[in-house]
Amino acid sequence: MNKSAAPTPGDTGRKRWLMLGLGVAAQAVACVFVYGVPYLVPELRSTEHLSLAQAGVVISAPTIGLMAALVAWGAAADRYGERVVLGLGLALSTLILFAGLMVHGLVLLWVVFFLAGAAGASVYAASGRVVMGWFSAKERGLAMGVRQTSTPLGMGVAALAIPPLAAGNGISAALLFTAVLTGVVGLAVAIWVVDPPRPAKPTADGAATKPPSPYRSPVLWRVHGASALLVWPQFTVGAFGLLYLVDVQHWSVTDAGRLMAVGQLAGALGRIAVGKWSDRVGSRLRPMRQLALVNGVLMLLMALCALWPSWAADVVLIAACGLAASTNGLSFTSTAEIAGPHWAGRALGVQNTGQNLTASLTPPLAGELIVVGGYAAGFGLAAVFSLAAVFATPSAHRAETPRPDPAPAPLKT
Repeated sequence: MNKSAAPTPGDTGRKRWLMLGLGVAAQAVACVFVYGVPYLVPELRSTEHLSLAQAGVVISAPTIGLMAALVAWGAAADRYGERVVLGLGLALSTLILFAGLMVHGLVLLWVVFFLAGAAGASVYAASGRVVMGWFSAKERGLAMGVRQTSTPLGMGVAALAIPPLAAGNGISAALLFTAVLTGVVGLAVAIWVVDPPRPAKPTADGAATKPPSPYRSPVLWRVHGASALLVWPQFTVGAFGLLYLVDVQHWSVTDAGRLMAVGQLAGALGRIAVGKWSDRVGSRLRPMRQLALVNGVLMLLMALCALWPSWAADVVLIAACGLAASTNGLSFTSTAEIAGPHWAGRALGVQNTGQNLTASLTPPLAGELIVVGGYAAGFGLAAVFSLAAVFATPSAHRAETPRPDPAPAPLKT
């Protein structure tokens, strides 16, 4: 296909689902690495002779690299296009992971994992952008909901593959698996991803100009803030739901893990359903506000169940797992739509940075609160964050102005 020619409507109809599939695959393989590294802790301690604290430093490196590079990759996607950023980022990730097969020790492993996380940040910045560009406003909620299932998919692959590979053949086997997976998806991206059409805004002399920054108004900052607030209850439930079932509800670890897996499945399906709902009502922010309120109520119920345990807590926990992450797709979709195609990459980079920062802070801070005040205090604080997000989310009529999709402009070569 000639990359310099704009796709016809028929091309768009045929290709948008391929672009969605490639975006999901790219994000999923990035998650396999980021969420698979913690499963290397036993081998880091036994074969690399690291203390638990040192192993913790190593497994934090991918997330630090991710946050350090997100905005830069987003700016690159705005300027050079999604295909270049996705292909380059995955290629760099593959090479860095292969280099990791030959290094040992705290410092070198930290550097490799940091660089691999930074390279993988390209996927977080550009995969959502390519999905947004290929789907019309009537389907973007559904498309981004499907794209958001890449996180639990990647986490599931990591949980199934990394522990046995590392236990049986060492850290190198786990890194080799991740490198091959990343390389295969990177090759597919390089071959098949096509940059979505971008609108051109003509000036008086006929040249295209870039629209002003969307950050001149507080709307995008409020969306970023609300989504970061909603990450806290999501990671509170994800990090401590299993322990709550064991400590308070007296489940076995195996049965508690199975129930949490059901909750994660509900969460993946919830993202798709919520995205479709937002398409039907023609708004991302109104459902986001309503779900923030529901999440707040569920967290309050979890706090009450921690004080007065009963069978109802199991039902509430499943509902909380299903809905706590359901706003992610809405916040990403609204961010890209409000920012517009010329600023979406950077805006999605900022969005991802805020969410990952909150995700990094939640387990240690919420864990300390639970140690001091019990599970009721931990879930209670999560309720406060959810309810705060209701007020932080901008009103739909102020942030969302329905408009027709722009006519395609010629794609960059």
